[in-house]
Amino acid sequence: MLGEYRIAGRRASEIAASIERAVGDGGLDPGQLLPPMRELAATLGVNANTVAAAYRTLRERGVIETAGRRGSRVRPRPASTPRNAIRVEAPPGVRDLGGGNPDRALLPPLREAFAAAAARHDEAPVLYGQGPVDPEFARLARAALDADGVPAGPLAVTSGALDAIERVLGAHLRAGDRVAVEDPGWGSLLDLVTALGFTAVPLGLDDEGPLPDDLERALAGGARAAVITDRAQNPTGAAVTAGRAAALREVLARYPDTLLVEDDHGHAIVEQELHALGGTTEHWAFVRSTAKAYGPDLRVAVVTGDTVTVDRVLGRLGLGPGWVSHILQQTVAGLWRSAAVDPAAVARAYGARRQALVDALARRGVASHGRSGMNVWIPVADETGVVTRLLGAGWAVAPGARFRLAAPPGVRVTVSTLTPEDIEPLAAALAEACRPVPARTYG
Repeated sequence: MLGEYRIAGRRASEIAASIERAVGDGGLDPGQLLPPMRELAATLGVNANTVAAAYRTLRERGVIETAGRRGSRVRPRPASTPRNAIRVEAPPGVRDLGGGNPDRALLPPLREAFAAAAARHDEAPVLYGQGPVDPEFARLARAALDADGVPAGPLAVTSGALDAIERVLGAHLRAGDRVAVEDPGWGSLLDLVTALGFTAVPLGLDDEGPLPDDLERALAGGARAAVITDRAQNPTGAAVTAGRAAALREVLARYPDTLLVEDDHGHAIVEQELHALGGTTEHWAFVRSTAKAYGPDLRVAVVTGDTVTVDRVLGRLGLGPGWVSHILQQTVAGLWRSAAVDPAAVARAYGARRQALVDALARRGVASHGRSGMNVWIPVADETGVVTRLLGAGWAVAPGARFRLAAPPGVRVTVSTLTPEDIEPLAAALAEACRPVPARTYG
């Protein structure tokens, strides 16, 4: 049934990873039938429920499909893994802490900035043949990048960070290439890597960012690209420190052909200093979005990098949408000029909420991670059980399955809307939900 490939693993996550790796590297073909769950369980020496959980994870990620008695098979086009579908809808009366959205009260008003950009358009509309990047936007963006120590390079503008990352990866890689990604990491990025036909290679991380040894193993194992979050890593809140940046640069310097993609996820919402890695390898890109500080619907991100990479991104943009609206670019430039967002104040607000929850959990003996940004990651033994118990207590959080490849289970709590009065009740509910459930016995 499987030809030469042998599925391996003892845990559900290991079995799922074994199958997904084989799909990515061609060991399992599209449409190939997988063993029945009981048969595979017997072969691996595990409980059938373990295989059932692995198959369920793969179905949720879009890697396999199940057709009743006809069994499970690799999807004909196992390209899309809809992790955002792995969410908990908050019913009436339940606080939603799983969405990952910023606090609306901290977003700037847009009316005046849009009106000014529209007035400028009325006076001098942008027409075909003009440059894709607004000069004033470019000037302000480059000045901010220079101030943060990001290496010099040309600029492109894309419709958000994910659009930028897709275009950068597509500029250099081809189907089947391996891409090192943080694990746990941004669910949409994990979906994107698979959708583009690449194979995701997990990078472990701690509060200071990706682990250098894991990056070394990934690159030595053939990964052609690495995507690294500098600050406010989603979902753990990790932020790359100066020491970690130096260690990562040492690894990257040994693999100069690596395509490095940096996502400054925490721009304008964190207090941690940026320690950029760009320029260590021949091809690199640094991405900075307006989404978290200015609102996700602006859909504007600035990209810099080496000349070849940015030129390819601009060239491909020219064959598709052409450019990101200059009205949007001018609106963002106006927001920057007017200091509509006070990054220090926003960082203090999110930092206070995040640290209050981390401290309250620590007092209850619950370990958590949240060094920067607006999320706290809590390792748990049973994601489903914790999420269900929290719903019963009035809180909806994000299941860790949205963000994981091979990392242990966890849940993500978005702190952006928490008030001081929420902290203790939420921490108590989390501590209770994380408590092991006594095993039932039957006399």
